[in-house]
Amino acid sequence: MTPATPEKPPAPWHARLRGLRIGRRPALGTFARGLRARLVVAFLLVAALSALTTAGLTFREARTKILKRTQDTAVETLRAQVNSQVPEVTFPPGNDDLVRLSEGLNRAGVAQRWMVHTRYKDGPLVPPTGPNGSRGIPAGVQGKVHKGIAAFQRIELDGKPWLAIGLPVTYSGDGGEISGLEVYAKLPLREDELNVQALVQAAQNGAMPAIALAVVPALIAARGVLRPVRELRRATQQITAGELDTRLKVTGRDELADLSRTFNDMAAALEENVAELRRMEANSRRFAADVSHELRTPLAAMTAVVDVLDEDAATLDPDTAYAVRLISEETGKLARMVEDLMEISRFDAGAAALHLDEVDVSETVRKTLQARGWQDKVAADLPEGVRARLDPRRIDVVVANLVGNALKHGGEPVSVAVRATEGAGAEGQRLLIEIADRGEGIDPEVLPHVFERFFKADSARARSEGSGLGLAITLENVRLHDGTVRAANGRAGGAVFTVDLPLRRGECGEFEEGQA
Repeated sequence: MTPATPEKPPAPWHARLRGLRIGRRPALGTFARGLRARLVVAFLLVAALSALTTAGLTFREARTKILKRTQDTAVETLRAQVNSQVPEVTFPPGNDDLVRLSEGLNRAGVAQRWMVHTRYKDGPLVPPTGPNGSRGIPAGVQGKVHKGIAAFQRIELDGKPWLAIGLPVTYSGDGGEISGLEVYAKLPLREDELNVQALVQAAQNGAMPAIALAVVPALIAARGVLRPVRELRRATQQITAGELDTRLKVTGRDELADLSRTFNDMAAALEENVAELRRMEANSRRFAADVSHELRTPLAAMTAVVDVLDEDAATLDPDTAYAVRLISEETGKLARMVEDLMEISRFDAGAAALHLDEVDVSETVRKTLQARGWQDKVAADLPEGVRARLDPRRIDVVVANLVGNALKHGGEPVSVAVRATEGAGAEGQRLLIEIADRGEGIDPEVLPHVFERFFKADSARARSEGSGLGLAITLENVRLHDGTVRAANGRAGGAVFTVDLPLRRGECGEFEEGQA
């Protein structure tokens, strides 16, 4: 009689991977402070995932091979022992025969450390394995063996892995008829499990150094990516600082190289456009200066003739007198506009000179009002003893333009106030000249533009008495003194212009623009 060849079912892949722990993905938010950190973390995550995937696949394949070898060896050894000892059994075997067969097989399997149980047909297992006579031998294995099919299955007893094997014994002749004798064995897989755990530990020990070593190529890769980015930032800062001839060195054919080439094209186009704008601006300034200069001579002659005609206008008929006075008025406007254009051209060319002198500020403002006959129209708060180093002519222009603008576009009464204040920190004392009116104020949308050249708040007012340069000239004169001028609306209504200058004292002298 020979045991039947066991049917080998697929190995149960649902068994746990003991000892293998896949850590949770680290929180990137704690590291992502810059592009370098994000690149390194991403590189390490890819390296860790690759190492763990490789280790897991290797572990699964090795574990399958180890367990399959143990299963095949145990089945073949048990079959050989059954073939050698079953012929000595008398059929039908009694309980003593089954005990002797079990003990003989146990002695033969000392090396495998298996535990053998036998059974004849529907009788109990000998020796019994538990209170119900079947503990440790799965019902599925017993059911297949009872049908004449050899089977095995990996099981777990008391938390430890075991292999259960079942072999039906058949007669050697008569076509392999089932004899009714069944042999079962269960053997521990502790050593195989230890081998599997050793594989897991080896995989872990190999993965950690691999991940640690991945930091080096990660840093190298991050450096290679960030170097063009740093160069791009540096070049952008240089462009912002006005160095329009800045270009990037292009190396390679990747996306960063394309970005560098695009930046160079942009910088070249920007440099060309800015150069063209500067050229056009210089030409327009030169044109305005040349035209203003050329108009001065004929305007001077026209003004002299118009003054003579204006003196005799009273003796002329009404229509002719009106025409003479109109020509005189328009000639005066044209002369003032030409003077304003020449003044703004000097500012643009950097040729505006600052002649400083220590003056009484209140007296200077008072003279400005008297020279234009505004002393009865303006309420002046001019304290005595406020002295500062200023250019009297330019301060006269500043005050005249602001007061004239308030009288023309604001509402009376117009007030002028002079005061000295203590500045904060290293600013020192400040000189404030404030001009306020009682008109409707300035539209908030217009406030940011009031000092722009040729700006008019009312677009419908195409023609006005001024040149549109008065406040722009005021701003340039204040800047020449290292000061500021602000426009705002007063709390009680009306517009308020405040000139803020450093209150400097000392010897008088002559300074060019930017030296004061």
